[in-house]
This record gives sequence, C-alpha cells and structure tokens, in this order.
Amino acid sequence: MQNLYNLASRQSEDVLDYCEAQNIGFIPWYPLAAGDLARAGSVLDKIAKAKGAAPSQVALAWVLQRSPVMLPIPGTGKVKHLEENTAAANIELSKEEFDTLSKAAR
Repeated sequence: MQNLYNLASRQSEDVLDYCEAQNIGFIPWYPLAAGDLARAGSVLDKIAKAKGAAPSQVALAWVLQRSPVMLPIPGTGKVKHLEENTAAANIELSKEEFDTLSKAAR
C-alpha cells in the first residue's frame, strides 16, 4: 500500500493500522515532510539538536518507528541526503520523544 503519510500528514492512519494488522507493507509517500514542525525552535528541531541530527532525520526516524510494516522510500538526488536518510534508521526515539512528536503534529 502506498499513501501520503509523514509526521505532519497522517490522514491515512486507518489504512496504516489495517496494513499493520494484516502484515501488509505500507510505503509512505513523502515521508520526510514535517511542515511547520521543522522550523527553528520547534519540538522537532529541539529533539533533532539533542540527538545531533537533522530535523528531516528525526521525522524519518519517527515514520520508521511508527510501524513495523513501514517502508519509506525518501527520494533524493544528492549523495549527502542519501547518507542522511540512511542514518535516520539508526536514530532511536524514546517513548516520550515519539509521543511528543506525535502530539505536536496533531
């Protein structure tokens, strides 16, 4: 299944929940989008700085942590961004960080 889904745009929650229950892969379209959450001083920005990461990496880490059936494919045309996107898989958000980001985007 492929739908628009990211930290700031989660209107496909019900579809993702169904995919998870049925063990169906979910490919989030535009997984790096964070909207206003990426602005300087935001919750996302503060968590990213605390982890020594870019806000886009933390947004992608949130998507990856959201569900085990998640298979994000962030597009990029630059090796630097490819490396950043790949490194996001190594960022572990605490339950508190995950929940804070989840609430901030609603």
